[in-house]
Amino acid sequence: MDKQLYLGLKKVFEQNLDAVLITVTSVLGSTPRKPGAKMLVFADGMTVGTIGGGCGEAEAKREALNVLSTYDSKTYSLNMTADIAQEEGMVCGGIMELFMEYMGTHTPVEKADLNKDYLAVLESHNNPVLVTVIEAAEESWLGNKLVIKTNGDVAGDLGKKELNNIAFEKGKIGSRKCQPFLICLDFEFNPCESSTPKAAYRLLVEPPTTVVQLLILGAGHIAVPLATMAKILGYEVTVVDDRPSFANVNRFSTANKVLCADFERALETIDINPQTFVVIITRGHRYDKVCLKKVINYPAAYIGMIGSRKRVKSLLADLEEEGVAKEALQKLYSPIGLKIGAETPEEIAVSILSELIKVQRGIGE
Repeated sequence: MDKQLYLGLKKVFEQNLDAVLITVTSVLGSTPRKPGAKMLVFADGMTVGTIGGGCGEAEAKREALNVLSTYDSKTYSLNMTADIAQEEGMVCGGIMELFMEYMGTHTPVEKADLNKDYLAVLESHNNPVLVTVIEAAEESWLGNKLVIKTNGDVAGDLGKKELNNIAFEKGKIGSRKCQPFLICLDFEFNPCESSTPKAAYRLLVEPPTTVVQLLILGAGHIAVPLATMAKILGYEVTVVDDRPSFANVNRFSTANKVLCADFERALETIDINPQTFVVIITRGHRYDKVCLKKVINYPAAYIGMIGSRKRVKSLLADLEEEGVAKEALQKLYSPIGLKIGAETPEEIAVSILSELIKVQRGIGE
């Protein structure tokens, strides 16, 4: 969650203020923000965060003020047609579905307490998954939440045991994803398409963060196109190498961070979490081994290493002899990348990114 939004929500709860939290739950067509984007609207009209600006955001703000007058959460379809967008100079004409959640003095105590607990868990960096009811047969269930912690503990209640069970199972998958997604169910709690006339229940599953980190260990020829393409796809890119002539901002102008340091020491300063993808493409077997041994026990979303099957097999055997658990080593993706016949550094970068996207989307699980 964005720091300013987090502070805004703390202010709501600590000062007992009225506000509406707007969350983009789904999009269709060209829209300025993607699912998971949030904006907090206070009773005095002040806002924190953004769902895209312009006329669309102004309309969402007006609807949020209406929610403040009724104290009832709701979903709202924001249709940003091309004609309206042109009036504000916006280059979008899609539809954003928004969940507008009332928070404040009329919120039931148990819901308010759960929201506070969720913020506390976020602050402690325990990477909780949040599941919110955004559509239900019982309107009173709207805004009900389930907080799923990394240790498997659960807090909250969605209103029905069946919903809690489904949310928990899907939430475990959500902890490995980096983007929010919807669970749509019929009256019998069976999965259904969101495009059906009326899903009985819809749940929004939000991972701990939507910031996807790509950690590239090794700044050689593949790393350059990989960092550039990854940035275009929205990854927050960090490149590490111990050679000043390779690890510098001139070669990696699009990267968020370039660290020129010993691999082992550099890795001690980097937060590797369930939203981190690690790509090991150093210049040699020795450095690959150092990096893999250092990162293999971290809860990364993905750890991949370049190299021939023979070389990788030998390296894994060495690490196992040194005490690294076989189960941990089995999560390594190697040879790295999807098989697309890649030959050039640019093509290999595409194959690696394709595999990252496949893992991120949970395809093949």
